[in-house]
Amino acid sequence: MEAIGILEVYGLTAALVAGDAAAKAARVTIEAIDTNRPKNSDIPIPLVVALKIKGSISDVEVALEAGEKAAKKVSDVIVKHIIPRPYEDTNLMIKINRIGKNKII
Repeated sequence: MEAIGILEVYGLTAALVAGDAAAKAARVTIEAIDTNRPKNSDIPIPLVVALKIKGSISDVEVALEAGEKAAKKVSDVIVKHIIPRPYEDTNLMIKINRIGKNKII
C-alpha cells in the first residue's frame, strides 16, 4: 500500500540532509522538494523547505523518522506527516514545487 510523506524543515541544507537519510533508510523515492518564503523580506525567518517522498506506508514511516533525526542535527523540523493511500489527485499535487519556477517536475 502506497503512502506520501512530507517533512517540512528550515533550510535547504536540512532538507537535503533529511532526503539523503530518508532515501538510505528505506525504499522511498523523493518526489519533490518545495520551498516557501514569505514575500515580506523583513520577516527574519529562514527558508522553509518541504521534502516530499513516496513509498509503502512502512517505508515512508521509517524514512521520515530517519529524515527527521538527520534534519534536527542541522536545523529544526516544522512538521512531519504521512498520507496513507493518497487520492490520485494528491499524487499529482506532490510533484508541484516552487523550485524551477513552479513547473511540475
